[in-house]
Amino acid sequence: MWKKSIISTLCFAALTAGCAPSSNSVSDATVTPIANISKLSLATDAKDRLNIYQSVPLSADLSSLSANQKQMLSLLIDASEIMDQLFWQQAYGANKEQFLARIANDEVRGFADVNYGPWDRLNGDKPFLNGVAEKPLGAQFYPDDMSKAEFEKAQFADKTSLYSMVVRDENGTLKAIPYAQYFADPLQETAKLLDDAAELADDPAFANYLRLRAKALLSNDYQPSDFAWMDMKSNPIELVIGPIETYEDQLFGYRAAFEAYVLLKDLSWSERLSKYAAYLPELQTNLPVAAAYKKEMPGANADLNAYDVIYYAGHSNAGSKTIAINLPNDEQVQLEKGTRRLQLKNAMRAKFENILVPIADMLMVPEQRNNITFDAFFANTMFQNVRLTQQLGNNC
Repeated sequence: MWKKSIISTLCFAALTAGCAPSSNSVSDATVTPIANISKLSLATDAKDRLNIYQSVPLSADLSSLSANQKQMLSLLIDASEIMDQLFWQQAYGANKEQFLARIANDEVRGFADVNYGPWDRLNGDKPFLNGVAEKPLGAQFYPDDMSKAEFEKAQFADKTSLYSMVVRDENGTLKAIPYAQYFADPLQETAKLLDDAAELADDPAFANYLRLRAKALLSNDYQPSDFAWMDMKSNPIELVIGPIETYEDQLFGYRAAFEAYVLLKDLSWSERLSKYAAYLPELQTNLPVAAAYKKEMPGANADLNAYDVIYYAGHSNAGSKTIAINLPNDEQVQLEKGTRRLQLKNAMRAKFENILVPIADMLMVPEQRNNITFDAFFANTMFQNVRLTQQLGNNC
């Protein structure tokens, strides 16, 4: 057995609790909210923020993978890197390299890279660079000069679409441009990478998912690939990719941000968890609420597995790192198929060792510290991920 440690150049494994449309390149965006400042320096009140993240290696055992699977991993990471660049456009809106090059201090530049811009994500998006304006609540999903009232009054197609950017036409009127059109070239490149990866996939269901996800990126129709993702049971390599969560759109919560996870299933831990997913329908039936609040039965195909993170990109890599995933968000897929809960074991262990254990050492008497175990931390996170408001009692 050999272990290969893959450390994402994007992932610090952070361990703390609209521009004009362009189809040419993921780096074409040139509009910046801080374009008039030649050099960017750290704000005085942000000096104590630079050490809030800790960099840790995330290791995964690749020894059981075939040569094709290892080659496929490289393609999946390449596709994820494009998601990362697209998220920079959605979150910040300017050219990433130009922005970071204007920060002379290495430590400050690294902090800006983790935050995907000049705003501190774990401090209410407060600017940490001098001369930077407040972050727009709508990030770059909407024109900078658009008010909330203007948007609510406007009438245009795909107004609340998950997968579109809102821009102004030549008359200054708001309109939505689908991601597949707005980010046409990089999404076509991503789709090609996924199709190429599908040719290398040893698992037929995973190959089918990759091809359907490639089509989704070019059509803005993600539901077929969500259904296919739910049907995957035996693939050792996992990919979550595309516009998924809407947290970055703090103005309305309509627009989804690009992100990616490349994961490797931990088969032994997944076997230990498989029994819990089978209990979901029974738990729903026995909820202590009126029948009207539990009429929607979770899909029997819901599953629960453990994975090691190989790569984070985009929204999932911004600021602190996710340690568990519950997807898909599509309610129809949830009702028909359930959801999949992915417990990210190596990231979870990093948080346990670097956050929970030091806190326990400070707060607990020595004779009780042996009760702080990773297994307990893992179980607590897992059951939170299966909590009632995530899957059970959806009508509550």
